[in-house]
Amino acid sequence: MAHAVRFSYFCTVEIVNKKLKIMYPEYLVEPMRKELTNVGFEELKNAQEVDQAIKGEGTVLVVVNSVCGCAAANARPAARAAAAHEKHPDKLVTVFAGMEREAVDQVRNYMMPFPPSSPAMALFKDGKLVHMIERHQIEGRPAQMIADNLIGAFEQYC
Repeated sequence: MAHAVRFSYFCTVEIVNKKLKIMYPEYLVEPMRKELTNVGFEELKNAQEVDQAIKGEGTVLVVVNSVCGCAAANARPAARAAAAHEKHPDKLVTVFAGMEREAVDQVRNYMMPFPPSSPAMALFKDGKLVHMIERHQIEGRPAQMIADNLIGAFEQYC
Protein backbone atom coordinates (compact mmCIF):
# COMPACT_ATOMS: atom_id res chain seq x y z
CA MET A 1 0.00 0.00 0.00
CA ALA A 2 1.31 3.42 -0.91
CA HIS A 3 0.89 6.57 1.13
CA ALA A 4 1.94 9.93 -0.29
CA VAL A 5 2.69 13.03 1.76
CA ARG A 6 3.63 16.41 0.37
CA PHE A 7 7.09 17.02 1.81
CA SER A 8 7.61 20.50 0.43
CA TYR A 9 6.57 22.66 -2.47
CA PHE A 10 9.11 20.86 -4.66
CA CYS A 11 8.67 17.18 -3.93
CA THR A 12 6.32 14.51 -2.68
CA VAL A 13 7.40 11.74 -0.35
CA GLU A 14 5.74 8.43 -1.03
CA ILE A 15 6.06 5.40 1.22
CA VAL A 16 5.68 2.16 -0.72
CA ASN A 17 6.22 -1.15 1.07
CA LYS A 18 7.97 0.69 3.92
CA LYS A 19 10.47 2.28 1.51
CA LEU A 20 10.77 6.03 1.16
CA LYS A 21 10.39 7.28 -2.39
CA ILE A 22 10.85 10.98 -3.17
CA MET A 23 9.32 12.19 -6.40
CA TYR A 24 9.17 15.60 -8.00
CA PRO A 25 5.82 17.09 -8.96
CA GLU A 26 5.01 16.69 -12.62
CA TYR A 27 4.59 20.42 -13.17
CA LEU A 28 8.24 20.87 -12.19
CA VAL A 29 9.68 18.24 -14.56
CA GLU A 30 7.30 18.70 -17.50
CA PRO A 31 9.36 21.50 -19.11
CA MET A 32 12.51 19.40 -18.64
CA ARG A 33 10.85 16.43 -20.33
CA LYS A 34 9.71 18.61 -23.23
CA GLU A 35 13.25 19.81 -23.91
CA LEU A 36 13.90 16.30 -25.21
CA THR A 37 10.49 15.12 -26.41
CA ASN A 38 10.06 18.26 -28.54
CA VAL A 39 13.07 17.18 -30.61
CA GLY A 40 12.01 13.56 -31.08
CA PHE A 41 12.96 11.70 -27.90
CA GLU A 42 10.41 9.15 -26.72
CA GLU A 43 9.74 8.91 -22.99
CA LEU A 44 9.94 5.46 -21.48
CA LYS A 45 7.81 5.00 -18.37
CA ASN A 46 8.30 1.35 -17.37
CA ALA A 47 10.66 -1.62 -17.67
CA GLN A 48 8.75 -3.17 -20.57
CA GLU A 49 9.08 0.00 -22.67
CA VAL A 50 12.81 0.09 -21.88
CA ASP A 51 13.24 -3.54 -22.95
CA GLN A 52 11.35 -2.93 -26.20
CA ALA A 53 13.43 0.14 -27.01
CA ILE A 54 16.87 -1.28 -26.29
CA LYS A 55 16.59 -4.91 -27.34
CA GLY A 56 16.70 -5.84 -30.97
CA GLU A 57 18.49 -4.49 -34.00
CA GLY A 58 19.53 -0.93 -34.52
CA THR A 59 20.93 1.91 -32.48
CA VAL A 60 19.35 3.62 -29.50
CA LEU A 61 20.45 6.69 -27.56
CA VAL A 62 19.14 6.70 -24.00
CA VAL A 63 19.26 9.91 -21.97
CA VAL A 64 18.72 9.62 -18.23
CA ASN A 65 17.19 13.02 -17.60
CA SER A 66 17.39 14.83 -14.28
CA VAL A 67 16.34 18.01 -12.49
CA CYS A 68 19.93 18.91 -11.65
CA GLY A 69 21.74 21.92 -13.04
CA CYS A 70 24.18 19.93 -15.14
CA ALA A 71 21.25 18.29 -16.93
CA ALA A 72 19.79 21.72 -17.70
CA ALA A 73 23.02 23.43 -18.73
CA ASN A 74 24.92 20.54 -20.27
CA ALA A 75 23.14 17.21 -20.82
CA ARG A 76 19.85 18.22 -22.42
CA PRO A 77 21.39 20.84 -24.73
CA ALA A 78 24.06 18.30 -25.76
CA ALA A 79 21.47 15.61 -26.45
CA ARG A 80 19.40 18.02 -28.54
CA ALA A 81 22.43 19.14 -30.55
CA ALA A 82 23.63 15.59 -31.16
CA ALA A 83 20.14 14.40 -32.15
CA ALA A 84 20.10 17.10 -34.85
CA HIS A 85 23.25 15.67 -36.45
CA GLU A 86 22.60 14.06 -39.84
CA LYS A 87 23.89 10.70 -38.62
CA HIS A 88 22.10 9.71 -35.43
CA PRO A 89 20.63 6.62 -33.76
CA ASP A 90 17.52 4.87 -35.02
CA LYS A 91 15.78 5.63 -31.73
CA LEU A 92 16.10 8.49 -29.25
CA VAL A 93 14.63 7.69 -25.84
CA THR A 94 14.67 9.13 -22.35
CA VAL A 95 13.86 8.19 -18.78
CA PHE A 96 13.58 10.64 -15.89
CA ALA A 97 15.52 9.99 -12.68
CA GLY A 98 13.42 10.64 -9.59
CA MET A 99 10.19 10.00 -11.47
CA GLU A 100 9.72 6.69 -13.31
CA ARG A 101 11.79 4.51 -11.03
CA GLU A 102 10.99 1.22 -12.78
CA ALA A 103 12.12 2.54 -16.17
CA VAL A 104 15.25 4.18 -14.73
CA ASP A 105 16.22 1.03 -12.84
CA GLN A 106 15.80 -1.07 -15.99
CA VAL A 107 17.92 1.33 -18.07
CA ARG A 108 20.60 1.24 -15.39
CA ASN A 109 20.61 -2.57 -15.60
CA TYR A 110 21.47 -2.24 -19.29
CA MET A 111 24.18 0.30 -18.45
CA MET A 112 26.08 -2.09 -16.21
CA PRO A 113 28.94 -2.18 -15.26
CA PHE A 114 28.69 1.62 -15.03
CA PRO A 115 27.36 2.82 -11.68
CA PRO A 116 24.01 4.63 -11.59
CA SER A 117 24.27 8.31 -12.40
CA SER A 118 22.01 11.05 -13.61
CA PRO A 119 22.17 12.65 -15.92
CA ALA A 120 23.76 10.04 -18.13
CA MET A 121 23.71 9.05 -21.80
CA ALA A 122 24.18 5.64 -23.33
CA LEU A 123 24.33 4.44 -26.91
CA PHE A 124 23.22 0.88 -27.64
CA LYS A 125 23.71 -1.06 -30.85
CA ASP A 126 21.77 -4.27 -31.38
CA GLY A 127 20.98 -4.35 -27.66
CA LYS A 128 24.58 -3.94 -26.49
CA LEU A 129 26.05 -0.92 -24.74
CA VAL A 130 28.68 0.62 -27.04
CA HIS A 131 29.18 4.13 -25.62
CA MET A 132 28.53 5.68 -22.22
CA ILE A 133 28.68 9.22 -20.85
CA GLU A 134 28.41 9.43 -17.07
CA ARG A 135 27.54 12.39 -14.89
CA HIS A 136 31.19 13.11 -14.10
CA GLN A 137 31.76 13.49 -17.86
CA ILE A 138 28.85 15.94 -18.08
CA GLU A 139 29.41 18.18 -15.07
CA GLY A 140 31.40 21.29 -15.87
CA ARG A 141 31.78 20.50 -19.55
CA PRO A 142 30.27 22.63 -22.29
CA ALA A 143 27.22 21.18 -23.99
CA GLN A 144 28.94 21.29 -27.38
CA MET A 145 31.83 19.19 -26.08
CA ILE A 146 29.38 16.54 -24.88
CA ALA A 147 27.46 16.74 -28.16
CA ASP A 148 30.71 16.26 -30.09
CA ASN A 149 31.43 13.16 -27.98
CA LEU A 150 28.00 11.76 -28.87
CA ILE A 151 28.36 12.67 -32.53
CA GLY A 152 31.69 10.83 -32.63
CA ALA A 153 29.94 7.74 -31.26
CA PHE A 154 27.11 8.17 -33.79
CA GLU A 155 29.64 8.32 -36.61
CA GLN A 156 31.24 5.12 -35.37
CA TYR A 157 28.16 3.04 -34.51
CA CYS A 158 25.14 4.40 -36.41
